[in-house]
Order: sequence, then C-alpha cells, then structure tokens
Amino acid sequence: MILVWHWPFGYSAQLNPNICSETYSIPKCILVDDRSWFPRADFVVFHNRDLIAGTWELPTERPRPPHQRWVWFSMESPGNNGNLRPFAGYFSYTMSYKRNSDFYIPYGRLVPKAPVKGVTVDDFIPKHKSSLACWVVGNFSPKHRRTSVYNQLKNVIQVDVYGDPFNKPLSQSSLLPTISRCYFYLSFENSEFKDYITEKFWDNALLGGAVPVVLGPPRADYEAVAPKGSFIHVDDFSSVEELGTFLKDLAEDKERYASYFTWHLNYSLQTLGKWEKVMCSICNMTDSLQPKQVYKDLQAWEWSNELSTVPP
Repeated sequence: MILVWHWPFGYSAQLNPNICSETYSIPKCILVDDRSWFPRADFVVFHNRDLIAGTWELPTERPRPPHQRWVWFSMESPGNNGNLRPFAGYFSYTMSYKRNSDFYIPYGRLVPKAPVKGVTVDDFIPKHKSSLACWVVGNFSPKHRRTSVYNQLKNVIQVDVYGDPFNKPLSQSSLLPTISRCYFYLSFENSEFKDYITEKFWDNALLGGAVPVVLGPPRADYEAVAPKGSFIHVDDFSSVEELGTFLKDLAEDKERYASYFTWHLNYSLQTLGKWEKVMCSICNMTDSLQPKQVYKDLQAWEWSNELSTVPP
C-alpha cells in the first residue's frame, strides 16, 4: 500500500484505492491519501517542497510500523530543494528525475516501438511552420544563464516569446498549437544540474513538434534519454551568434531539418502524466530495492553528482 502524505503542487485527487490496477494495469498496488491508513502503509510519500516550505511536517510523533518505508519525493533541482540536513535518517528511498534515484521518475521518456509500414519522417513534422524559434517562460530572471543566451540570440534571429513576464500569456490549450508552428523551441532550464531535463524538453518541444534547442545539463545527460540527433545543445557552439546562424541555415535545409524527427520512427513519447500514475509506478520498481536502506545524509546524496557545485 502506498500512502501519499500530501500531493505535490497543491494537486488534489479523489482516489479509488484500486486505481493502480483498474486504471493503470498495475496489479496488487493500493494507492491512498487518507492518513488514517498510515499504520498499514508500506510506503509513505512526502513531497519535499511542502516540507521545506513548512506546509506539512513529517509525522515523527506517530508510531511508525517496522515494515514501513518513507519516500522523499522531489522533481526540483538541488538548488531549489532547500536544506535537507534536518531529514537525515528518516527516508529509506528517494524518488525524483535523477537516474540514480531509487524510484526514477523522469519528466518524459522515449519508449521503443515496432516500425510502422508506410510511415515516413514527414508524417511527424507539423505543417505550416511560420516562426523560426519560440520560447514560453514563466520564471524570467536576469540571473539565469538562459536569460543571457536569449538576450544574445534575439539579436541574431527572431525569437517569439510568450508568458506573463513578457505580457504575452499563453493558455494551455494554445501551447502546443503555438509551438508546432515553430521550427525550434528553446528548451532552456532555469537551473543546470545533472539529469534535470523537464517538461520544457518533453512536453513542449518534442510533443509540440519543434526541434528542441536545449540549455541544461551536459549533452551526455540528454543522450542518455534521447537520440543524439533529436536535439541541439547550446554548448555545442562557440558562441550564441554561431548557434543563431546554424538555426537559420538548418530551417532552410528541409532534408537535414527532417532528420531531427527520425526518432519518431523508432520511439513513442511518454510524458509524466497524472500524479496518480506516478505514485502507482512505485509498485513496478520495488523488486530492486534494498529493504533496510536509510539515507543518513540526504543532503549529500542530493548533491553527490553535481561535480561543478557543492551543497550550500
């Protein structure tokens, strides 16, 4: 049984305890968010942002069943996860986008599929593209590296920007149709950490039908989850001016541009989906777990793979 102590980002759900088996075909998996089930729960999932903000606290005053394991859950990068030192010794498992998490929950993934006869790359490229590049941003800060790159890039090519910081809000229903009209989408992360590849890459660019221009972790991290020819990395260029010129030339070369969509022939895209599905997926990953594991220094684990930075 999985107990969600609090749903992430203010999400709420009306749960059928058998939702994992009935909706997501994951048998022998019960999902609840009623805290009265605490004594019977095998796993209790805590969302880090709410713990850091003080919205909820760990139920350390409750008797904890010997079989029960607590799961630390975050989809944020280390720089946005706050001080984790007070949580030392409480959590048995980690759950995040990081590939070395106990429960690996990527923002998206490419799943191999059998080739389909009669389907070509052109079938996956949206027609009527009218914008060279676009960017949808909600968190705009002059401190971000992506802001500096954008400010330079817009002097080389036309970049259509959307979002409240630019007084050009874009509704959810208009998001993908807007991106589909762009040759390139700026999948720029607000922080650069290992494996931190968010919906900007999966939901916006790949699902929206634009070639992602990525700024985030190194190219190797992207190639670990997507074919090397499916995206363009900012760091591959000696200057932003060189990047802009490359994008202009690529958009005019139809055959070469189409090559960035060949992944569609061999893979299907799966995005994160509903939080209920995310929580149910825990049951599919329990066989490989260490039963008596405990994180005595969660802060150190969170920052262990960040070679260019150190924990605050």
